Amino acid sequence: MLTTIIALIALASVPTKSDSITASRGIAISGVARSARSPIQIDGVAAQIVAGTFHPQAGDRVAVPLPISAGKSPETRGIWSEIKPDANGSFDSASFTGGYLLLSFESPTNQIMLLEATGHGMVYFNGPHMGDPYATGYQRIPLEIKKGTNELVFAAGRGPISAKLVAPRINGPQFDTRDLTAPDLVVGESLDAWIGIRIINAANSPAKDLAIEIESQDGVTTRTPVAMIVPLGIFKAPARIRSGPFGLEGPARFRVALVRADSPDGDAKGMLDETTIELAVKSATATRKETFQSKIEESAQYFAVVPAIKTTGDTKPGIVLSLHGASVEAFGQAQCYAPREWAFIVAPTNRRPYGFDWEDWGRIDALEVLDTARERFRTDSRRQWLTGHSMGGHGTWQIGAQNNDLFAAIAPSAGWISFFTYVNAPTAAIDANDFVGKVLDRSANPSRTLLLKDNYASQGVYVLHGDADDNVPVTEAREMRAQLGSFHPDFAYHEQPGAGHWWGNECVDWPPLMDFLRARTLPLPESRDHISFTTISPNNHATNGWVTIDAQLVALEPSHADMTIDRKAKTVKGSTSNIARLGLSVDLDGEENEIALDIDGVKLTATEPDGGDLLWITRTLSPDGSKTPWQISNPPNPNQKCAARMGPFKCAFTNHPLLVYGTAGTPIQTTSLLAKARYDNEQFAYRGNASFEIIDDKSFLQSANTLFKNRNVILYGNADTNAAWNSLLAASPITVRNNEIIAKNSGNTTTSIKGDDLGALFTFPRPNSDTALIGVVAGTGAAGQSLLDRAPYFVAGTGYPDLAIFRANMLEVGSVGAVGAAFFDNDWTLSPADVLLWRISQ
Repeated sequence: MLTTIIALIALASVPTKSDSITASRGIAISGVARSARSPIQIDGVAAQIVAGTFHPQAGDRVAVPLPISAGKSPETRGIWSEIKPDANGSFDSASFTGGYLLLSFESPTNQIMLLEATGHGMVYFNGPHMGDPYATGYQRIPLEIKKGTNELVFAAGRGPISAKLVAPRINGPQFDTRDLTAPDLVVGESLDAWIGIRIINAANSPAKDLAIEIESQDGVTTRTPVAMIVPLGIFKAPARIRSGPFGLEGPARFRVALVRADSPDGDAKGMLDETTIELAVKSATATRKETFQSKIEESAQYFAVVPAIKTTGDTKPGIVLSLHGASVEAFGQAQCYAPREWAFIVAPTNRRPYGFDWEDWGRIDALEVLDTARERFRTDSRRQWLTGHSMGGHGTWQIGAQNNDLFAAIAPSAGWISFFTYVNAPTAAIDANDFVGKVLDRSANPSRTLLLKDNYASQGVYVLHGDADDNVPVTEAREMRAQLGSFHPDFAYHEQPGAGHWWGNECVDWPPLMDFLRARTLPLPESRDHISFTTISPNNHATNGWVTIDAQLVALEPSHADMTIDRKAKTVKGSTSNIARLGLSVDLDGEENEIALDIDGVKLTATEPDGGDLLWITRTLSPDGSKTPWQISNPPNPNQKCAARMGPFKCAFTNHPLLVYGTAGTPIQTTSLLAKARYDNEQFAYRGNASFEIIDDKSFLQSANTLFKNRNVILYGNADTNAAWNSLLAASPITVRNNEIIAKNSGNTTTSIKGDDLGALFTFPRPNSDTALIGVVAGTGAAGQSLLDRAPYFVAGTGYPDLAIFRANMLEVGSVGAVGAAFFDNDWTLSPADVLLWRISQ
């Protein structure tokens, strides 16, 4: 493991009087890495870092992995070359496209400084750190700099890289208001909301027992506890904010203080930092920001709203949920709309302007905002519509298909269908010709929008696109027109002649589109006697009307139910595919409570459950692949996979996850595990506008069943390096130790995979909880753990199954380095047939 890793440009630098350090030159290399939305990462420099052989000098060559250099001569391989900044102090990305920049910074003393850099995907220095690929300018990372030369290695991002080290205001925890999440106030209304404010811990010790105290102009004070912040950590802290009503439009000022949690209100001795924030006070009819507390990790998030024009009638307005494009703020999206009497225009954030492409946590954000807005504005739940532009058009296709029962109509504008149609397929780096590759490929199925196209039949669809769009080609819209034309009863299509990607506010506030939405209403629940829908992941969407697909026979393959109920005749008849557990909400007419089922030709008789509970039927796959007949069953056992808890791996980063790093190994191992947990938190703060609480294993064990009960846990380290392993994963079919991974299948046969270069990612139910998951990020040694530093599980379109095992040579040989992959069976065991098809020896 490198204790100090380089940033793609080796630079000599001199500290200035302003307590900042810049780099004047460096070395750069290009063409050694392939960026892909895939669990298979190919990167010649990362391979050296993982192997501990990374010591570049100008003129050194890096062997470019074959999948990148195929067809090229040896002379075109990556070569480290000297580079200097331009007049603005930035380094031209042409020198490190698909590569790295290594910069050297000279410090006169040991000190903690903040890295201010833009344009990079990530940076290595004493472990990995999140970059600022979108050049937002708010990403500041605390680093412990040593006296003398400090080398930082920057991975290429989306353009030129600029970087400097600056002294923090305080040697300890402090506010950074560059990345503030906050609401607007409304004239004449009191405020009771949430803000999100970033705290930087510029110290090599944890920041404990803190609180945020906020005081309004009229003297209303709130105090919110802050989770412990690890050494050199950042934390986007949620805090409650309240005030009385403001009588005029304009700025409202609030004093915000970081205090010791046990200090009295206003006690100067307990105050660690203080700042003032200004929030806008707007009229009740103005477009504004509102905040809420997310259930994902209890963070503060915002959405923008164009209030509906008040009328004297009794008709409740609906909600037009409008999804923004890449680089667009939700508030900017909302400003494109004129107010209407019949609907609130509500724009969620996708967590960030780029965020998660409205998939994964971005999709959850949109649905949380829909729920929050419906409750807050008391809208008609049958009058909900979905629209969006560009990336938001993609989100419209995605969310509209996955949650089709929530929207009466959808209207994508300039939308791309999926990563598979718009850019290089996320699975392009995966060899899907063997078992492991097929499992990894299937993990991306939730991003394959067209697998769900039949769900559009239940809603109106309006497709809008400019025929001269040079960003999202009009062929995306035309493909969807062809797809819908084969079956859809209610869709409209319009190409605007000569229009490009953005042709003004009409791109989203297009009158025919808005009229199309307004004219459609969801049917009454009791009128839906026929339900037909498909889900790829019950975790994403399990219930449509009175039908619930709770578990699958084959994970992440499309599961379909087509059901018809006759409440008077007391019958349900239908067909299914790829369903292991089906729930039916059968609200029968009359006093008789016996119901006849005919499912896939299997006839059953059941009694209507009491109290509105679901009627459950189940089936399984036999060892030969055949399906057992349907049978009446009890409610789901929480120890079985179900829609509420089923994986795959990325699902572990929900349910207020707690990041637990191991301290049971050597000091070097502990440092590495903390660095990885800190990096994951930095990544999510950047992409997801939120932070995860980080804690060590021993502290976790002391409060596992009290303070941290029923929360998801992300475990960093293996059974030898993380003391919490045995209490959390005693029943797991996978055990990771130093130099070995042991897989125990459902037949009690164990398989051992040897080596210190293995990295495993998997999820498993948390014991003593019916809802919580464990996510495991574990290596068998320094190389295996370092390999996982670059696993892109916070990148949309990148799929991971329940379990994935990689060897460090993946960075050079690609898909062959994927040792094993699997979806656990519905009882969370490992199929013997799966393990037989792994690449055990390499």
